[in-house]
Amino acid sequence: MRCAGFGWPGEHDRVEGIEVLTANQPVPVSVSAEVPDRRRRSWPAPLAAVSAGVLLLGWRATEYGNWIVDDAGITFAYARSAAEGLGPVLQPGAVPVEGFSNPTWLFILMVGEWCGLFDRGALFGIPDYVLYPKAVALVCCAGILTACYVAARRVSRWPALATFATGATLAAIPSFVIWCFSGLENALFASVVCVLALHLFTAVLEERVWTPAVAVTAGALAAFAALTRPDGLIYVAVYPVVSVILVRRATLPVALRCGVYSGLAFAIPFGTYLLWRTVEFGRLVPNTAVAKHQAVPTVYDLARSGELVRYAGVPAVIVAVVVAGLALWPPSRWRDGAVALLVPLAAAVIAFCVLEPDWMAQFRFATPAWALGAIVLVLSTGQLLAKLRTRGRALVVVALIGALIPSGCAFADAAESYRADEDVPVCWIALRFGRLFNGYADILGLRQGTLLTPDMGGSSLTSRLRVIDMAGLTHARMADIIAGTDRTTFGDYVFDELRPTFVHSHGPWLENNITTDARIDRDYYVLQRSQDPAVPDEDWVRKDVVSDPARLQELRDYAGAAIPPLVEVQTTEGCGPTLRPGQTLES
Repeated sequence: MRCAGFGWPGEHDRVEGIEVLTANQPVPVSVSAEVPDRRRRSWPAPLAAVSAGVLLLGWRATEYGNWIVDDAGITFAYARSAAEGLGPVLQPGAVPVEGFSNPTWLFILMVGEWCGLFDRGALFGIPDYVLYPKAVALVCCAGILTACYVAARRVSRWPALATFATGATLAAIPSFVIWCFSGLENALFASVVCVLALHLFTAVLEERVWTPAVAVTAGALAAFAALTRPDGLIYVAVYPVVSVILVRRATLPVALRCGVYSGLAFAIPFGTYLLWRTVEFGRLVPNTAVAKHQAVPTVYDLARSGELVRYAGVPAVIVAVVVAGLALWPPSRWRDGAVALLVPLAAAVIAFCVLEPDWMAQFRFATPAWALGAIVLVLSTGQLLAKLRTRGRALVVVALIGALIPSGCAFADAAESYRADEDVPVCWIALRFGRLFNGYADILGLRQGTLLTPDMGGSSLTSRLRVIDMAGLTHARMADIIAGTDRTTFGDYVFDELRPTFVHSHGPWLENNITTDARIDRDYYVLQRSQDPAVPDEDWVRKDVVSDPARLQELRDYAGAAIPPLVEVQTTEGCGPTLRPGQTLES
């Protein structure tokens, strides 16, 4: 079931020691006799290249300290509950809601819980809820670079150099580093997409793209991607699209059969999870997708690719496109192989464009696009340089350096800006909405109660109150109201049905008008209100849980004394080695 050659009968190519023969010869791929010995002797080179790239990425990640974004804390909370046998719930005793959209990442966190590596305390003086996900991200980055080396050695005389160049390029991109080491699934997602692309790349070069093993592996990797992020579903199309582009009449039957194999390899794991989701949660999509009210994609969404171009730098993108185009210009097996890289790269860009724009900075949904783009640029540059004479090589190098300098300056500014104002750290939320509101509850002597707030990560990890997600990500009814499928108004649901013990709102969430509704003054006392109009922030408590005016004043005094130092405490001291329900600012 080997595929026929992609191009030219009788062609006999040699790519970095690999002899590629056409299908009319008995063995489609052979390795020159002298190559195995050279590769056995050269194993330190790839190890050094991958290690150097990983160390560079890890060093760049340390620039952001122990920062973990609060959205990651949501998955941390679900991992804790699932690992303890409580089911897919945000807090013990809560109703099951799929408030996570990254099942594979959730499972990895659960494994960390079971092994005592995550959510247990400090490791080497670093909280393990920081160290473990960042260490896993580093391993995923190592996987990207290892796959890059495996592919590069088939087309380059200097695969180790190409691998390190890829790692250095990724380390220079703040968006890639920030989100890979944010505690979210980005590094895992990027690694599986890159492995899929490079798996197909090597299969095309070795003329085995239409074999059951390659097809099944591609389908399984696409399923893994789809279970790591919802937009990963787009990668199920990669293998069929590559097949359509490369197929010839003689190879059509075997390509169709392998397409079926790939589809089944995707459908079995993904369909099984979809069935479980429907039975467990009663939805075909994650609750997060409902809450975000993802619109039907249109062709106009593709214009958002310009955001990535501007971020990377227009000169750099133009030069990269020219270099890749020149490298692909003459017909070759390299060009056929590059199809397997360009198709997933296009899928990554399309996925970024059609997703609802994210409020967080630095393009959280673009991680696979940066990784694949770096690989394509580095391998294309190597191919072009190999074709040119000395003067041409110098011209290409000068053009690349000249185009990359402005991008490097912009990246440095972006990194510095983000370090100064990182997106919603989980520690800040744990302190401000978890431990602080636990303190409110202690003053009132409440052992039970509810808290309506829009930030769920640190809150759910530390609050002993039942947290209600104002954003709807972890609350099914709220998600339906936000999406418009439930006609109950937001205010009626909050004041007539939920009647939360505490309400917190800030920033853009004030636009839901909960704290300006007339019923808020009827039913609640304000505990604190920010005097800074640039940073609106309000805490409220339901009147029927406050026994007397002295208790209310005690709550207000506590808020006035505790809230101002929180930013400094969070910045300088973090939030301790553990995040546990019931903790207060004093504990």
